[in-house]
Amino acid sequence: MAKQKTVPRPLRRNEYLIVFHTTQAEKGWQDLAATTRNALATAWEELTANPIRNDKTCHPLKGPLAEIMRAGQTYTQRQYELPGGARLWYYVTEGPPKTVNLVNVHTHHPNATK
Repeated sequence: MAKQKTVPRPLRRNEYLIVFHTTQAEKGWQDLAATTRNALATAWEELTANPIRNDKTCHPLKGPLAEIMRAGQTYTQRQYELPGGARLWYYVTEGPPKTVNLVNVHTHHPNATK
């Protein structure tokens, strides 16, 4: 039997692509997937649909964390809050493709935002 390959979920035309911008983000994502898979799946769905909404769960960071510079451009750094204190920090580029760039994935509430 041939080795099975996972079928990637196709994005709708209006959805955002999610990418790891750092190795820390990739490691943190893997750690969260091992412990909070359902909440992480919900976060993925919400971030691909509307990563720039502002509510209790998804919003810009404040103070010195509010902006992030990448490749000479300044972006608004945002946070998605998962249950139990985990946080996804990211910025959005409008592409194409429209992209959510994961910068940090915290498995617990980060001290920087306490």
